[in-house]
Amino acid sequence: MSTDRTPSEAAGLLVDRLHDAGYHILHGHAAAAVNALARDLEPVFAETPFCEGDFYGRRTKRFGSLLRRSRHIADLVLDPVILSAVKTILGTGCDRIQLNLTQAVEIHPGEVRQFPHRDQDMWRGADGTQEYLVNILWPLTPFTKENGATCIFPKSHGVAGMAKADPGLPVHAECDPGSAICFLGSTAHGAGANFSNEVRRGVLVSYSLGWLKPYENLWLAYPPDVARHFAPELAALAGYAQHRPNLGNYEGQCPSILLQDDRPGPVGAVDALRPDQADAVAAFAVAERNAR
Repeated sequence: MSTDRTPSEAAGLLVDRLHDAGYHILHGHAAAAVNALARDLEPVFAETPFCEGDFYGRRTKRFGSLLRRSRHIADLVLDPVILSAVKTILGTGCDRIQLNLTQAVEIHPGEVRQFPHRDQDMWRGADGTQEYLVNILWPLTPFTKENGATCIFPKSHGVAGMAKADPGLPVHAECDPGSAICFLGSTAHGAGANFSNEVRRGVLVSYSLGWLKPYENLWLAYPPDVARHFAPELAALAGYAQHRPNLGNYEGQCPSILLQDDRPGPVGAVDALRPDQADAVAAFAVAERNAR
């Protein structure tokens, strides 16, 4: 994408390309933040054991909770172009979006190709009529066909793409650190096989509809003592916000009250309804009072 576009224009173009092909790569989008993040995660990769299971990969390392492992991940999570595009795509199906996960992945030499899959299948909702999540994969090392660059199946997304018995041939998402590989939750994909002598590292930031149960248990990953140090928008994405009507509340209020300097004592529940619900409830209440 051209660097002379405004963030709003860039986000609009990203939305168009995701709707068209199911994926898009933003080359050279955030190199400084990615390089700093890679340095912070280096020791965590070293101490993390290999996964177990054919889906996660037996020559692959994975770990989450990245918002408490490096301050630089926040720059990627809150990237204005990507966040605007995600809100546009998911906003038709929810009141607000949330983080689905932040996960670091390291694929070692000898790892086989991952089972092709669609991430939205973890919820088994209506196929393709509403996107459930958007994935952003940030390479920490160069992604090449030889070292396991993610295989993405173009136009395998949405109602038409998911109806195909054969998703077609994949493309290898080859790019350098600082690039952002963006793809929809309904887009078929899978990590590639690593035929090289080097590890392939990347970080996945995934956003989902705010009313879904996320892949990563956000409140365990980021308890209040951790999340109180986040910027308000980041804390909201990490679970400290209600989704109307009243979903994810704490004692009937927005869980962000747990991030206050003075922890609240007993609190009273407060309505958090969608406008249509609030209007219906208000009209009913007026009618009931008038009937007395």
